[in-house]
Amino acid sequence: MYTCIQHSHVADNLLHDATSNPETLIFCSQTLRSKVQRDFEELPSEAFRQLRDSLNNLLKKFHKGPAIVRTQISIAVAALAVHVPAEDWGDGGIVNWLRDGMNAHPEYIPGFLELLTVLPEEAFNYKIAARPERRRQFEKELTSQMEIALNILTACLSISELKEQVLEAFASWLRLKHGIPGSVLATHPLVLTALSSLNCDILSEASVNVVSELIHYTASGSSGGVSVQMPLIQVIVPQVMSLQAQLRDSSKDDEDVKAIARLFADMGDSYVELIATGSNEAMMIVNALLEVASLPEFDIASMTFNFWHNLQVILTKRNFDISFGDEASIEAERNRRLQVFRQSYESLVSLVSSRVQYPDDYQNLSYEDLKEFKQTRYAVADVLTDAASVLGGDTTLQILYMKLVEAVSSCRNEQSEWRPAEAALFCIRAISNYVSVVEANVMPQVMDLLSKLPHQPQLLQTVCLIVGAYSKWLDAAPSGFSKLPLVIDILMSGMRTSEDSAAAAALAFRHICDDCRKKLCAYCKQLFHIYYTAVNGEGSFKGSAEDSLHLVEALSMVITELPPEPAKDALEELCSSVVTPLQEVINQGPEVLEKKHARELTVYIDRFAYIFRYVNHPGAVADAVHRLWPIFKAIFDLRAWDMRTMESLCRACKYAVRTSGRFMGITIGAMLEEIQGLYQQHHQPCFLYLSSEVIKIFGSDPSCASYLKNMIEALFKHTTCLLTSIKEFTRRPDIGDDCFLLASRCIRYCPQLFIPSSIFPALVDCAMIGITVQHREASNSILTFLSDIFDLAKSSKGEQFLSIRDSVIIPRGATITRILVAALTGALPSSRLETVAYALLALTRAYGMQALEWAKESVSLIPLAAVKEVERIRFLQALSDAASGADVNVLMIPVEELSDVCRRNRTVQEIVQGALKPLELNLVPVP
Repeated sequence: MYTCIQHSHVADNLLHDATSNPETLIFCSQTLRSKVQRDFEELPSEAFRQLRDSLNNLLKKFHKGPAIVRTQISIAVAALAVHVPAEDWGDGGIVNWLRDGMNAHPEYIPGFLELLTVLPEEAFNYKIAARPERRRQFEKELTSQMEIALNILTACLSISELKEQVLEAFASWLRLKHGIPGSVLATHPLVLTALSSLNCDILSEASVNVVSELIHYTASGSSGGVSVQMPLIQVIVPQVMSLQAQLRDSSKDDEDVKAIARLFADMGDSYVELIATGSNEAMMIVNALLEVASLPEFDIASMTFNFWHNLQVILTKRNFDISFGDEASIEAERNRRLQVFRQSYESLVSLVSSRVQYPDDYQNLSYEDLKEFKQTRYAVADVLTDAASVLGGDTTLQILYMKLVEAVSSCRNEQSEWRPAEAALFCIRAISNYVSVVEANVMPQVMDLLSKLPHQPQLLQTVCLIVGAYSKWLDAAPSGFSKLPLVIDILMSGMRTSEDSAAAAALAFRHICDDCRKKLCAYCKQLFHIYYTAVNGEGSFKGSAEDSLHLVEALSMVITELPPEPAKDALEELCSSVVTPLQEVINQGPEVLEKKHARELTVYIDRFAYIFRYVNHPGAVADAVHRLWPIFKAIFDLRAWDMRTMESLCRACKYAVRTSGRFMGITIGAMLEEIQGLYQQHHQPCFLYLSSEVIKIFGSDPSCASYLKNMIEALFKHTTCLLTSIKEFTRRPDIGDDCFLLASRCIRYCPQLFIPSSIFPALVDCAMIGITVQHREASNSILTFLSDIFDLAKSSKGEQFLSIRDSVIIPRGATITRILVAALTGALPSSRLETVAYALLALTRAYGMQALEWAKESVSLIPLAAVKEVERIRFLQALSDAASGADVNVLMIPVEELSDVCRRNRTVQEIVQGALKPLELNLVPVP
């Protein structure tokens, strides 16, 4: 506390010192602002007036600048106002105080105006360490003083050089969205000044900000919404519409055009429901928005994209909010509206489709520029899907096809202009989900055109992607399947041309095999040929190992559609192409296998994972795993130290277990014995993850009970020996994560093996140690595990074990509650509040009044300096209500407020955590 006062005092003295240089003034003003925001509570109560007067003097001193210093001082005064109730400022709070200061010292008005501007902004500044109740109170104080504030600003309008500053302050107060009637604002001098300033030769940024805020204000719920604010809307809209001609005025600079475009976009976003009625006035706004969308600068044109999306949602939604009588009338109105906006969306498609063309110098683009270009394409793709929702995919396709035909005519060889064709194809791909799968007019022609395009890498990549995007069309359309040989040739070219085109081709091949799998069963031999050529060819496949997995997946999905015997043969052939290189490594002896780089093994093991995942023939997969087990065992035995290889192999085994289930038979026993032994030596988290999958499949099988019980006891016993402190959890978060995921699976699938076991109490103790680990997944897994225990009564399987659970939880209940409260109040990041709150709620529901006593005991540990009695009571009441069956969301607001209060600054957070001591377990020995 002494340090805080000392820092504030030094900064204050230097600011008052006439000899301080500009850098010192800036630094000290920022320091003082920060101290008032975060550490005001640490000052003695009598310091308020002294600090207020000092800040007031500084505000006067710097009323002419430097601007940055004046702003920091203003923010400090505003922060002080957030902390201190209105009555402490004298009659009527800070706004009245400010008005009196302006009247008494008109020469300092610029400084006071800055303060008036930042006041409403600071109402929502969470850097200020104020309690939630006080923050709400401050907002009410400001809204009650709105009229006084606007009167002050109106009076200042007479000083012409302050007009910009007055309008900026007005915009700031409008953001409070306090319900001033539209009829009052429509004739208010501040509003009329802002609107008239729009037509000045030099467009005022402040007037644009005011009009923008007015538009948002008229549409906000707190102002009564559009219907109540109609008098104001009728004043705003004509004024903004009168600016439309300036969008085309070449004498206007980009910033002015951007400001005008922003107002049109704001009107579109705010009045979209009015516009959706399709009235003549509405269509004038729509045409203006189309004009904005046509402007060459993408950052200006894209301001309208949100409007087009929201309008589409209203036009196409199934449940019309407005009642037009019976179903037929509603449908007629919907169709009328769609018809009204048809031409606008057709124009929009033409306008935005040209935005996605690669720039001339695309090869020299920086990483950031290339990223921005890709984001532009994604944004345009979204607009095209909005248009397709309104127009229908087939109509949108027709518009884009005309652009493609035009582009292809100038694209005859690799040296020619390929970029327009690529852009048109990108757009056609974007709307693929909206085009009918039996479309017969345009798509056959598109597919024919694809084979005539040059093999320029970017163009070929998009061609391959479009083939994948229309795989359902290839399967369903009358002429679709006949195009397959043509598109397969294209994909083979893509695989050989560049890394990007190979990746796109492999993905497209997967889509085709997925959607056309039934028809492709007759072509297995040819598919295997493609696979061998691509994956085992002599360097012809330009894609990565990850891309080749798409090809493995593709074949696996077709094999799934084969009858059992042919499927078994095909699966064996697919596996043999993967096993050969692994067998060669193993044949070279243990030393070679141990020294191999993980990548040289995982590239093949990952293919097994895809085969086992996507070949849905349980018996055949189980037989394959049984045959392959000696190879897998050799890798387990010699590479258990290597996390990457083990993760890859466990993933393959996981999918084998998931697909084969009870067909695994004898192999599953060998597999579990292997990982159980290796886990105790090498502590690989993936062994726990694989065990989770086994528990899910076999947990309820009585014939496996003895084996599984031994396995989980061995795994958990070893894990609890590893994770003996928060330091160990932090060092090995993946083990913590997978251990408690496995424990939750045990509660769900085999509580009869897990809860009565000797390891259960030790695992609860282990969870208590790890709750506050900062690793998100590990913390969430632990909290979910505890919630699952508390919710045991909800499970039909678990209900019979409640007495065992209670004998473990009740002696630890007070400690668990204290740690959970500590987690809510700062021991864990605020992003985890919901998960922690649910665990606390589940505990309270399970143990009722006893749990509420634990919570009361925990909260009472926090000193009153950090949390007031009223805040404790509100939290405990909400917990009680939620435990009695009230909506869980009822609990979240008091939880967030308690969290906010306890985290409001570092000093408070340290006090709270020091009181709750989440790392001290205080375990009660159970007799």
